[in-house]
Amino acid sequence: MATNHHHRHNHQNHGQEEEEEEASVIVLMVPFPIHSHSNQLLLLSSLISSYNILVHFAGCASQNSQVRSRAHSSINPNQFSKVQFHDFTIPPFVPDPNSDSSEFLLPHYHVVKHLRQPVSALLHNLSKKTKRIVVIHDVLTSSAVQDVPSIPNAESYIFQAVTAFTVLGFVCNSSSQRFIPTPKELAHEIHNPIQIPSLEGLFSSETSNFFAMQTSFMRFASGHIYNSCRLIDGAFLDLLMKIHNDYKDKKFWAVGPLHQLITSKNIEFSDGKNDKCLGWLDKQEPNSVLYVSFGTTISMADHDQQLKELALGLELSGAKFIWVCRDADHDKRDGVEGGNKRPQLLDRLADRVKGVGLVVRDWAPQTEILQHPSTGGFLSHCGWNSCLESISNGVPIATWPMHSDQPLNAVLVTEALRIGLNVKDWARRDEVVSSSEISKAVRRLMASDEGDEMRKRAKELGKAVRSATNDGGVSCVECDSFIDYITRS
Repeated sequence: MATNHHHRHNHQNHGQEEEEEEASVIVLMVPFPIHSHSNQLLLLSSLISSYNILVHFAGCASQNSQVRSRAHSSINPNQFSKVQFHDFTIPPFVPDPNSDSSEFLLPHYHVVKHLRQPVSALLHNLSKKTKRIVVIHDVLTSSAVQDVPSIPNAESYIFQAVTAFTVLGFVCNSSSQRFIPTPKELAHEIHNPIQIPSLEGLFSSETSNFFAMQTSFMRFASGHIYNSCRLIDGAFLDLLMKIHNDYKDKKFWAVGPLHQLITSKNIEFSDGKNDKCLGWLDKQEPNSVLYVSFGTTISMADHDQQLKELALGLELSGAKFIWVCRDADHDKRDGVEGGNKRPQLLDRLADRVKGVGLVVRDWAPQTEILQHPSTGGFLSHCGWNSCLESISNGVPIATWPMHSDQPLNAVLVTEALRIGLNVKDWARRDEVVSSSEISKAVRRLMASDEGDEMRKRAKELGKAVRSATNDGGVSCVECDSFIDYITRS
């Protein structure tokens, strides 16, 4: 293995070394180095440290520093300072000159490959300071923790950054099933079998190979932790445990939504209160505004044409909207020419829709926007973090999935939970959705009896999910149960 790793501790808590000497349990987190995944493990780290358990967070230096800077604005510093970071320097990623792959995750796969050696050294070191070392790793960093079985007092748990419903969809698809089985307890709600969207073209060959490698190391884990809630997809989690051989003797905990759970424990705080979006929302009617955002890694297919259609569709719908359209939403690989037209397009739209719409070109406080009483719908790529935030705030979703777990998340939202509608389904991923279709979908969600029904269901589910993360709620109980298990004597 490569030996050119430098390891730097970030000591943020001076009495920590002494405490470590006699700790009965130490937790080591190994995240996948992309924000939507690593941020979930950071929330879990803050949550576990609130039980007075030492938590170490190991990753590549550049990703860790990004995670820290983003967290400083949302996690209570007292809690955050209890997490100890280990920043590993990873050799730079050099693209293969003979490959024309456009897989944007390749540098992240490279990081995972180079994490094994420093993580193993850290594990051996920490294992001497505690009765039990508990490793919680992203499902996509399973190979980085493959040395856990060689350490007698170590055990590992897989963190699933997606839903049980989605994992079930992938499992059924791999055995060529066309439908997701309907759990008995949902038969009165789900009348038609839920078809699995064609997953063809969902993953590049590099990604499929990377997933296969991670899967080969998953059998070492003692259990699975989901950032989900039993009220959202508990019936599918139970089904997954029954039908999947690899899951039969494992333990499962659904401890989400994590952002909601840490809020209810006062670990999270917000600094978005003076944001212009929130000031603008304060002036609007309840449930009247559509929030539009496609996450941090999304690039709009057929950029300019699709952006134009989306802009026109929003305008035609007559709905009030906030559209967060940062540069991250555009593929930075497509040259200067495309890059120059888009800001002009968005500036022209911003001018035309003044008063009705707000076009935001930088960061926006998504959680607070979704919590705001004026927000009545969310046009989303259906990344799981965004779905969870929308669900827990009772906001129905207009779905526009673009990659990875998103097509299945969209099916969960529209067909199992029935709190959303399709704008563009995965089967039409290569087509440009016209402005008239977009406008029609937005009006259905924001200004129709059908949309009102969805909003009503979404609000009921949101209320139930929020109570699940309060003391005594089902997610809170699951979290306590996980802590009890890893600290068992």
